[in-house]
Amino acid sequence: MAATPLRNNVSATDGTRWSGSLDELIVRSRPARGALAALRILLAWTFIWPFLDKVFGLGFSTKSADAVINGGSPTEGFLLYGTKGPFGHIFDSVAGGPFLDVLFMLGLLGIGLAFLLGIGIRVAAVSCAVMTGFMWLVTLQPANNPITDDHWMLALAGIVIATTHAGDFFGLGRKWKEFRLVRRYRWLV
Repeated sequence: MAATPLRNNVSATDGTRWSGSLDELIVRSRPARGALAALRILLAWTFIWPFLDKVFGLGFSTKSADAVINGGSPTEGFLLYGTKGPFGHIFDSVAGGPFLDVLFMLGLLGIGLAFLLGIGIRVAAVSCAVMTGFMWLVTLQPANNPITDDHWMLALAGIVIATTHAGDFFGLGRKWKEFRLVRRYRWLV
């Protein structure tokens, strides 16, 4: 069964018509689609790696003693000691709270897996923008650039991935779009 098209018989700019997936209409070049797939996978690991490091304390940004499996909090250290600027301490009261810890870890894992597999990338892109937006907010006035930092780049990369259907190329996006639930609720794409 072919992938369910987002729209039937879509007109391209040159007057030709396609029926099927829009991914070739949005980005026609195979190398460009490959680059978008690579961006998607790199962005996925940007979220999966901190999840793994925080759960198991792999020694990169989380020591073994501070790992979640050893009773550590994934949010406490950053929110209490790693923030600055006018909104730096707005979340002090919830730092290390169980609800925020679970929400943060599920966010890292969910966003990372969605981008890695190429499924649910619209939800992942919005979640990515919200999560990185909050991270930017509590680190306002970045050290290297007074206007922007990598949080904006991560959010923009997620939006580009979602809007170009990058999950369809070297991912499970096409198969995901065939599910009845996803066809009915397009925001799950």
